[in-house]
Amino acid sequence: MASLALYRKYRPKTFAEIIGQEHVVQTLKNALAHGLVSHAYLFCGTRGSGKTTMARLLAKAVNCEKLGKDGEPCNACSACQEINGGRAMDLVEIDAASNRGIDEIRELKEGIKFMPVKLKYKVFVIDEAHQLTKEAANALLKTLEEPPAHAIFILATTETHKMIGTIMSRCQRFDFRKLRAEEMVQRLNTLAKKEHLEVEKAALELIALAAQGSLRDAESILDKVLTFQLGSGTKKKGIDADQVKELLGLVDINLVAQLAQLLVERKGKEAIGFLSSALEQGSDPYEFAKALATHLRYSLLVKISPDLENVLLAGYTKEQKERMKKQTALWEERDLQKAVELFLAAENKMKYAYIPQLPLELAIIETCERK
Repeated sequence: MASLALYRKYRPKTFAEIIGQEHVVQTLKNALAHGLVSHAYLFCGTRGSGKTTMARLLAKAVNCEKLGKDGEPCNACSACQEINGGRAMDLVEIDAASNRGIDEIRELKEGIKFMPVKLKYKVFVIDEAHQLTKEAANALLKTLEEPPAHAIFILATTETHKMIGTIMSRCQRFDFRKLRAEEMVQRLNTLAKKEHLEVEKAALELIALAAQGSLRDAESILDKVLTFQLGSGTKKKGIDADQVKELLGLVDINLVAQLAQLLVERKGKEAIGFLSSALEQGSDPYEFAKALATHLRYSLLVKISPDLENVLLAGYTKEQKERMKKQTALWEERDLQKAVELFLAAENKMKYAYIPQLPLELAIIETCERK
């Protein structure tokens, strides 16, 4: 039998286990505690931010037979156990990416008419709702306008701008944010301990950074690391940052930041030597160029608009953010803009270069020699 992926094995069963979406959790718990549950919700946010998990939790809470005063499901009653076990016939999950047509929505409308088989409410979770066809969306709209008392709809989307306004206006909207690196590291550390796996903090930070704000991606990467560790035959040995970089082909953000520091200080000789050393140690030149261009872009945008820091640097640790801000302050805006242009061009040229790192080296030299 295939083993469950970590993100499924340890899917949160209470609102308290959800990380990074406190504003959504608190509002939903208040609604549950005071009997103010809406008939339709719209969960918006990037992939892996917890929309489907929150939808299942809400479905469980509205049907819980012993709901806590704080809005938390008991996880002990028959309704909670059925939903936890994936056996609840009254929880209907639809993937709009593959069931997006008018026929599927008509079937849904027919099914809505019938009372729940066992639970108090029939809950319909429609994932990637923006992919519904125009005809299907209009058919769903009629249902949302006059829903039966026993039905609750939860729509989830990664592309809110593609949702039609009339559907959005009939739903309570919640926006899910990308998770910060610190939050993901804490969660990954908890999962690693449950799996009896020792992973050093630097390795977890690399995983969090690679996930780019998606907790599901971070947990999937940790799953890959766990498989790698078990296959190595050294079960008691921990996982370090070098192993994670090797396994995932990652470029250490700390190396990129060190090279960027040499660039801003116009130390061309040292920068070329640093790059050579990094490549000799196994860094991929193309990935290094891509990571450096991204790092410089973030610096430029944060310099122009400091308010973007929380969005752009969501995957950075506190220490990495502080270093980035100090480094950004040393750049002149026009020099930083030119550096971004040079390294973007170098990244493109590397695809066809006979010596892959040559465009990167030339970009370093030109950046450091600019007056």
